[in-house]
Amino acid sequence: MFKNRSQWLAILIAFFLPLVSYGFGTPSFNTHAINSRLSPSTNSVRSLKTSPLFVASSSDVNGTDSAVIRSLDAQMKKMQREKDKMAQKVSKYESSLQALKKKKMQYLDGSSLGKSPEGGNFSETTLRSAVKAFAWRIIAGSVTFITSLKFSGSLATALSIVGSDFFSKAFTMFVGERLMNKSQAGRKAGADSAGRSIAKALIWRLFAICNTLTVSFFFAKDLKMASKIAGSDAIFKTALMVAYERVWARIEWGKEYTIEFSI
Repeated sequence: MFKNRSQWLAILIAFFLPLVSYGFGTPSFNTHAINSRLSPSTNSVRSLKTSPLFVASSSDVNGTDSAVIRSLDAQMKKMQREKDKMAQKVSKYESSLQALKKKKMQYLDGSSLGKSPEGGNFSETTLRSAVKAFAWRIIAGSVTFITSLKFSGSLATALSIVGSDFFSKAFTMFVGERLMNKSQAGRKAGADSAGRSIAKALIWRLFAICNTLTVSFFFAKDLKMASKIAGSDAIFKTALMVAYERVWARIEWGKEYTIEFSI
């Protein structure tokens, strides 16, 4: 087809010359020339990443001895402890809620089967007994102060009698309330009956007379005067305590109902 070697050579030159001109077929390139064309900012970033200062900083942040990491770990542990405490509280309240729901369902099932017997259907909480004893002591202490001041004529003596009465009787009445709470006599329809209130007032008054008489004689040094103080207290406070008990019988706070089922 081609008559001589000159024609072959011309064809090869015409074919490979454009490829070489556009960079095809070159085995390598000049990296120094490319780096020289990079922007100054790119070169500065590259030098920063390879600098000893940058390497030291990275090692400090990622190391296990970092103060920042230790602080975060401490905060995470504290948060986890708080979370566990809250979870325990939620579990406790959930158990109490489920128990109340179960009691409610038992009550509903029992009431549909039969009528709960009267009496013994509730008990008083410890806090209710404490509040009752403290509130009564304020009322009764005011009466004792007036009678003591009237018969002794001495403010110091009256205050001494009331002060000693307050601490001794408040505690003993609280104990008496807890003991009476163990008895279900006179309780019906979710409240104390009038007979139970009268019985409680009389029982308490027997103790209170002895207590007031002893304390009054100790401070007044006069048995006759002490008898008058204790005697006047007995008449008025017995009726007052019956009324006090009747008011508390209507108060639902502090009552825990115990359902007795009958089929």
